[in-house]
Amino acid sequence: MRLHAFGIGVLFALGLGLSGMTLPRKVIGFLDVFGAWDPSLALVMVGAIGVYATGMRLGLAEGRPRLAPAFRLPTRRDIDARLLAGAGLFGVGWGLAGFCPGPGLVTAATGARQSLVFLASMLVGMGLWKLVLALQSRTSATPSVP
Repeated sequence: MRLHAFGIGVLFALGLGLSGMTLPRKVIGFLDVFGAWDPSLALVMVGAIGVYATGMRLGLAEGRPRLAPAFRLPTRRDIDARLLAGAGLFGVGWGLAGFCPGPGLVTAATGARQSLVFLASMLVGMGLWKLVLALQSRTSATPSVP
């Protein structure tokens, strides 16, 4: 099972590298729709959606996954403030840094300073969010005194 996961991770990393998703200038060029727009990443995204949709359809048709006891699919379908804020924060970070988590992690393996700063910032942000959730759960679990 771990060998499968490792192989899939290597394949994913190679795909990110070949597609240019690990190049911040290419990503920022894609996001610069009113300037020197580079539409090539749109083709990468369309290709990825096609591969995912096909794999998902074929996987679900089998009834159960091959390497797990059951599918664990999301059940929530609502759009709330937390989802919108997270998506907005992700987009701003992607636009400013030119990295999102997957390509940032792949590029960090090269030791490039820019990607290491991104990775460190991402980890600090994740830690802060975990701390916020812990503080929220602690305050909501404390019974109120009348």
